[in-house]
Amino acid sequence: MDKKKQTAATWFKDLQDQICNVFEDIEQELSGGPKADLPAGKFEKTEWERENTDEQNASGSVLNGGGRMAVMRGRVFEKVGVNYSLVHGKFSEEFAKQIPGAEESNGEFWASGVSLVAHMHSPLVPAVHMNTRMIATSKSWFGGGADLTPMFPDEQDTQDFHAAFKTCCDTHDPAYYPEFKEWCDRYFFLPHRNEPRGVGGIFFDYLDRKDWDDNFAFTQDVGKTFKDIYATLVRRSMHKDWTPEQREHQLVKRGRYVEFNLLYDRGTQFGLKTGGNTDAILMSMPPEVKWP
Repeated sequence: MDKKKQTAATWFKDLQDQICNVFEDIEQELSGGPKADLPAGKFEKTEWERENTDEQNASGSVLNGGGRMAVMRGRVFEKVGVNYSLVHGKFSEEFAKQIPGAEESNGEFWASGVSLVAHMHSPLVPAVHMNTRMIATSKSWFGGGADLTPMFPDEQDTQDFHAAFKTCCDTHDPAYYPEFKEWCDRYFFLPHRNEPRGVGGIFFDYLDRKDWDDNFAFTQDVGKTFKDIYATLVRRSMHKDWTPEQREHQLVKRGRYVEFNLLYDRGTQFGLKTGGNTDAILMSMPPEVKWP
């Protein structure tokens, strides 16, 4: 593994630890609401590894490497997964056609990143998704972003979430925020329902327009910005009471999350088509959900 790949992979694993520590702190701080008497949650971390092999999976791809799953079921976080991965292998001939530089690399790829989805007990605390990653074929690039899915949209939460990422983007390039916000709105949309999944955020992919150090620094700042702003939003509302009617609404709203992840999410498709860890890939599914 070359130095740049190692540097990125080390950062992603460290980011996983940073986020897990902050979320465990939040679990300890809960002082109100229906779940306050429950014990605080702790992350269960599971290492996984696929031995070096040239065996093709069902999709025709070859995958080696591994990662670390971190899942917590607590009293604030009903279910949150923060997964780190470092994998390499060879895309199937069909899938290689969809990935920049993969045909030129004879389908060989390397990828590392951290991916997070949080589903909350309280309907008043928004669900969230975040990921940052580096992928390399004959080319290399960064991707990622974060988006917020409130059950009951709160204008202040939405403004603060977007303001944090605008500041993050503007520090690196004033063109980033409007472009990546629009990309997020376009991507996290359910065509079959003609509605957005949530209130947006930023989304970017194939980021190689500047030098590697600049692109990596921006990707790091996206992770750090997420860690700080989401913790602020959770702490703002996690102590409040909620009603059974609000909980029912939350469970139905979660159905939209499931629909998007199974029908449209590129990360889910990438993981399944490369033969990744199925439990880690489907970690994003909520623990309880209803359809009307």
